[in-house]
Amino acid sequence: MACSTHCTLPSRSYFEALETAEKRALHSFFDQHVIEDDELGYFALDEGDYNALPAHLTVRVVHTVHSGMLDEF
Repeated sequence: MACSTHCTLPSRSYFEALETAEKRALHSFFDQHVIEDDELGYFALDEGDYNALPAHLTVRVVHTVHSGMLDEF
């Protein structure tokens, strides 16, 4: 009897995007987002590149790394 299971593992691009987001967050006042994309897989996006994250990107956020710098004294 043959059995098959389907296991969905995060792709390598997810871990690369997550690593990029974590590194950027350490030196940024803005949150870093990992975005899912049909063509690219996953990529890191700096929230500071936008005044407000557009809705078409907001729905594709799979992980957020909060900024590591504070703008307060």
